[in-house]
Amino acid sequence: MMTAYIDKISYYLPELTKSLTESGLMILISIVAAIVVGLPLGTFVYLTKKMPTKPNQFLGVFLNGYINIVRSFPFLLFVVALIPFTRLVLGTAFGTYAAALPLSFVAIALYARLTEQVLLEVPNDILELAQSLGCTKTQLIFRFLYVEARSGLVLALTSVIISMVSYSTVMGVIGGGGIGDFALRYGYQRYEYAVMYTAIVLMILFVSLIQISGSFLARKINKK
Repeated sequence: MMTAYIDKISYYLPELTKSLTESGLMILISIVAAIVVGLPLGTFVYLTKKMPTKPNQFLGVFLNGYINIVRSFPFLLFVVALIPFTRLVLGTAFGTYAAALPLSFVAIALYARLTEQVLLEVPNDILELAQSLGCTKTQLIFRFLYVEARSGLVLALTSVIISMVSYSTVMGVIGGGGIGDFALRYGYQRYEYAVMYTAIVLMILFVSLIQISGSFLARKINKK
């Protein structure tokens, strides 16, 4: 039985490797977008609520609305609704990069909201200290807020990565490929359940590794 299983996995190994690469690329692009765009977006929304001299309130309301809409939108419908925009931006609505675009929008919204929530947990004493020292907004953000909230921000990013792993499994609907698409096409649809469960186990192990790594890093940098 074990020999038959190994032979079957070996037969599908090229496709499995390809699907893992596609999933990794989609997740990587979306997480980079979350850090580069979602982190400052969530910080800005936080500042519109906490700073005495508030930034642009209209922009804050607009960004907060974007976060709420994207987070509440059913993901599969969001992917389909975004197809015209994806085609406009990338010239195609199919493929790994096309799949990474809606994933990036969702990752940005998720991490922005989590960033705001983490920063709201920073004690007001930190803000008062920074203001009493005459810090600029940039100094406040990078020398006080992010330093105080770094552990929570890492845990928040860990949660976003795990969510992206889950969301990426449905990207086969627009030809994005990935491990979820592999499990359905080569496992479920061909009644190769050993192949399907192998893909599921790989996803579980990957998510577990992300959670363990994120929790370890968060504890490591937590100086409280």
